[in-house]
Amino acid sequence: MPETVDLSADDAEAVHALYQQYGWWDDRTLVETERALANTPVAVGVRQGDELVASARVVTDYTFYANVFDVIVAEDRRGEGDGEQLLRGVVEHPDLAAVNPTLLCREGLVAFYESCGFKAYPESVDVPEGGREDLHRLVYSRPDDD
Repeated sequence: MPETVDLSADDAEAVHALYQQYGWWDDRTLVETERALANTPVAVGVRQGDELVASARVVTDYTFYANVFDVIVAEDRRGEGDGEQLLRGVVEHPDLAAVNPTLLCREGLVAFYESCGFKAYPESVDVPEGGREDLHRLVYSRPDDD
């Protein structure tokens, strides 16, 4: 039976192997993966025996924000329930009890995440001055990124 576990930088090789299965992350190096895990407050995995079959990282302040990143399930394990177990391990993680995790995903994965209890974040919010305003997700672009 799969087991939910906390991950650390010591698990970098296994996490990196999962990243290599997914085209978006196959350019990440083992050193970068180790550094990312070492600086991630909460990292959760699912193991089947000695094999890591799923992982996710959570960047959090433990109070207001808990952003879930790099959710991945081994290709040969997709559809086996490991993704659901992984996300249950994230949302039930004792370090995250005071905050509701959020994530960003592709359109094709919305139904999966909704089935795990995530809901679409409102595209607009009430503002203190009254009324509503649209939200916009932005990412900083360094001048040398062009």
